[in-house]
Amino acid sequence: MKKWLNEQALVVKSAKLSNAISYTLKRWVSLTRYAQVGSLPIDNNPVENHIRPIAIGKKNWLFVGCPKAGQSMAAIYSLLMTAKRNGLEPYAWLKNVLERLPTQKNKDIVELLPFNTFQFTNTTED
Repeated sequence: MKKWLNEQALVVKSAKLSNAISYTLKRWVSLTRYAQVGSLPIDNNPVENHIRPIAIGKKNWLFVGCPKAGQSMAAIYSLLMTAKRNGLEPYAWLKNVLERLPTQKNKDIVELLPFNTFQFTNTTED
């Protein structure tokens, strides 16, 4: 395919097609890396699916009321997604943090962050 693209790059007259061929050839190493390393996926769909809620939500978050509310919402969302990314159930993690927060010493506040070693389970019995 690379040989064919190189040949086409010499004769193509369409600017759009020429740009597409040039784009592909400039990224050839990255494009074919998955074939050389068997553990790499052929596409980035899992990543795209993971960030889709953020991309969709950001338009909605423009209307949260005021900039301070938007900043608070972004901080909370970041913490919840960090918990999820670290294998925690976000609701259980947040519930546990809110229960522990009033008695937590300032010097130990880092223990409540979602990337620490202790795990939280889903306690949605109420």
